[in-house]
Amino acid sequence: MITCEEEARRWVASLPECDTLASERLECFTGLLRAENRKQNLVSAASLDAVWQRHIADSAQLLVHVPRGTGPWLDLGTGAGFPGLVASILRPECEFVLVESRARRVDWLERAAAELGLENLVVEGGRLESLHSRNVGVISARAFAPLEKLLSLSSRFSTSETLWLLPKGRSAQQELDELKGWRHVFHVEQSLTDPDSGIIVGKLTGRKGKSA
Repeated sequence: MITCEEEARRWVASLPECDTLASERLECFTGLLRAENRKQNLVSAASLDAVWQRHIADSAQLLVHVPRGTGPWLDLGTGAGFPGLVASILRPECEFVLVESRARRVDWLERAAAELGLENLVVEGGRLESLHSRNVGVISARAFAPLEKLLSLSSRFSTSETLWLLPKGRSAQQELDELKGWRHVFHVEQSLTDPDSGIIVGKLTGRKGKSA
């Protein structure tokens, strides 16, 4: 379990994806985040005291479940860039699509991506319902919507091979236990950054309305 900023930094640095360029980009990103947070409330001010644990490592831990080369990656409700922008820094060979409906955050994400030189990232501003359907290799969403609603909104992007990564906090197991009407192979992984949090990981194998 990652319990402090020093441990979070060391853990991220130990990832095979975290080369010199990725390290520099992550450092730059945390600086950009702090500056922008004084202009708009991207994250809670208190969480910036533990930005590597609460946001960087918390996002990067999802990569442990994703084989290299898996993509495209669709990140829903990206907000300040978690987990999508962090993952795109660490996996520059993969295509990332970050979906965010709030205009000021779309502007922030586009400026941050340009500042960091992230050519593998596209920001889709607008509601998920208006996004053109396509098949993707990974779908992630941090605090985007309850599991049932999230699947209803985004299953059209998924195939039986799409990997879902859904940080859910304390509600992870309960939301999974209460999920009805979907065929799936989801399970809950323990978060590495919060002892009370879980991540729903797995694949959908059938749409709602078909027998489980």
